[in-house]
Amino acid sequence: MNILEQFRLFTTLVIQFLTVFYAYQVIYILISIIKRKVTSLKDTDIRNRFAIFISARNEEGVISELLDSLNKQDYPRDKYDIYVVADNCTDHTAQVSRDNGAIVYERFNKEEVGKGYALNYLYTKVSSLKGRKYYDAFVVFDADNIVDPAFLKESNKKLASGKYDAFTTYRNSKNFGTNWLSAAYSIWFLHEARHLNYVRDMIGAQCMISGTGFVITSSLMDENDGWPYYFLTEDIQFSVASTINNKRIGYCDSAMLYDEQPSTMEQSWKQRLRWAKGFYQIDGKYLGDLTKGLLSKNGKRFTFYDILMTCLPCTLLTVIMIAFALWGIVAASFMPYYLSLVLRQEMIQFLIEMIAYLWGSMMVLALLTVLSEWKRIPASAFEKLKFIPMFPMYMLTYIPITVQALFTNVTWTPIQHYSTSQLAMKK
Repeated sequence: MNILEQFRLFTTLVIQFLTVFYAYQVIYILISIIKRKVTSLKDTDIRNRFAIFISARNEEGVISELLDSLNKQDYPRDKYDIYVVADNCTDHTAQVSRDNGAIVYERFNKEEVGKGYALNYLYTKVSSLKGRKYYDAFVVFDADNIVDPAFLKESNKKLASGKYDAFTTYRNSKNFGTNWLSAAYSIWFLHEARHLNYVRDMIGAQCMISGTGFVITSSLMDENDGWPYYFLTEDIQFSVASTINNKRIGYCDSAMLYDEQPSTMEQSWKQRLRWAKGFYQIDGKYLGDLTKGLLSKNGKRFTFYDILMTCLPCTLLTVIMIAFALWGIVAASFMPYYLSLVLRQEMIQFLIEMIAYLWGSMMVLALLTVLSEWKRIPASAFEKLKFIPMFPMYMLTYIPITVQALFTNVTWTPIQHYSTSQLAMKK
């Protein structure tokens, strides 16, 4: 079998693998379109008590907007408390937070750096202050968020069902229209909410929390002895560990927050490099347990399958195909003229067709997401549509990021955030 035949066989097998094993997510999208109407949560007389956790590092410019939105929740004010851990701050984050009604703990630790450590520190302080049974649930936000007034009311309804150990919420964007990059981030998180977690919750599958705006029951926090998740993607680590331990994670579509997305490639690259490295950490620790769950007979095989497909580094298969094609182009230089011409043309044509296919499919995904969430996206009609053609660029840049993460020692670094007024000035 010559190099061309090997290449054709390899690419055919990879494409078939990706098509077959990820076809269920296409079904997810179809279900989300067919079952578009969201069922309203039932009102309840239960009023759960929430502890709101915010980990902030040098966020004096934005955290007051978050705290203002939390202080204006359509929920009894005596049923929730706001806690901020000012984590290794060198600015006035702690004082600004206190001025806006938060209970603040200042943490200085240059060795244990990252959101996971900060959240666990905060849990230890709060549980010592109030006791482990005082709150019914904990809600986690990032300092750059703005929270919809009905967030706690809707979260309370979801929690009152008693079906969930944790649940994630609707992650909208407060700077969709800044540029193509912030729009691409926003589209991806809307896709996760509408096409993945919404359907998972509907069919009784396992949802995954995503960075911010998630709720965890006090019983699960107590069982875990806090927040012992320190990987670079501590949210995914929590989701995977909870799945393995048979804890149920749901999704609340009616609880919404607005998150700020990176708008420069430098910020974006650093953040997604951390995410890619974090997924490698998760693969190294949990792939064995996820595989065991998939092969078990406990009735949750699909749940384990879905989570496993989410965590597998399948982008590396695309990297290998590209590397194979580029190697073929180089190898063609050392072959007889006719063989060289045929091989080079085949490889170049493959690369063009693959990029065109990926670009087109990602544009379709972006268009479906924007159209389905049209009324909820805080941007003009022109802004909603004009960035769709660039969404594939955001996705394709994951290819070099995935490769770099394999060979780079990545550490947690903060992302600079802006207030809504500053974002308006940057547009």
